[in-house]
Amino acid sequence: MSTKYTVAVLGTGTMGQGIAQVAAAAGHATRMFDAGEGRAKAALTAIAAQLEKLVQKGKVTDEARAATMKNLSIGPTPKDVCEGADLVIEAAPEDMALKVALFEEVAKVVAPGAIFGSNTSSLSITELGRRIGAPERTVGLHFFNPPPVMELLEVVRGLGTSDETVERSLAFARGLKKTPILVRDVPGFATSRLGVILGCEAMRMLESGVASAEDIDRGMELGYRHPMGPLKLTDLVGLDVRLAILDHLTKEIGEQFRAPPILRQMVRAGKLGKKTGEGFYRWVDGAPQPK
Repeated sequence: MSTKYTVAVLGTGTMGQGIAQVAAAAGHATRMFDAGEGRAKAALTAIAAQLEKLVQKGKVTDEARAATMKNLSIGPTPKDVCEGADLVIEAAPEDMALKVALFEEVAKVVAPGAIFGSNTSSLSITELGRRIGAPERTVGLHFFNPPPVMELLEVVRGLGTSDETVERSLAFARGLKKTPILVRDVPGFATSRLGVILGCEAMRMLESGVASAEDIDRGMELGYRHPMGPLKLTDLVGLDVRLAILDHLTKEIGEQFRAPPILRQMVRAGKLGKKTGEGFYRWVDGAPQPK
């Protein structure tokens, strides 16, 4: 029987909201915080609506929905939601200083031996653990979008991460009905390096007029059985998020990760993908439409 934790999720954007949902569905008491006014409450409402749709489709029972919602709560400050928490998962923007500040703020109120998990897709877990003064209890928990659907969970071991933390993290992942892979803490880990390279090449093809965004995506979806094409996925993740990852990997690894000009231009124009209504697609009522 899997261990049940008190889980605190810091950040309730697309990823944080999804992480909270899967943790609560697995039976963990899950608390959410977001610095944006009203965002945690909105996330709670969105999870309820998502579960209602699943009930109507017969994929979730009324009892499971009720149990999941009972396990969810929100709090006004990071300390409030992290008080006595066994596992803290930050889903904040890709900014090392911000992530460090969040963990430092709550370090004294968490349960003894609590794990600090980061959903970062590219930043150093080793550096994060060192800077918060808890390298042995810091681990990468890189979920995939959307967390309630995607099976993979990338567990990233920093240089100082203890064997116990790794084993607890792997067990937690399996308890969420995820399939974990364990990777070493290198820039971009395993999946981000591969994913962003594919996305970059798709953007360069679009720039040079090889094909339309929808046809490039359709080629990968139908020809290679990808559930979502690289440009549509970039819209879903956020063009600003992808740009930050590419800039970091360019600095850490090399020029093969240099962001295509089209990506930087679109970010400057505020076309960040689904969250702004326009990226490589136009998004209408949550669905992508060709531009």
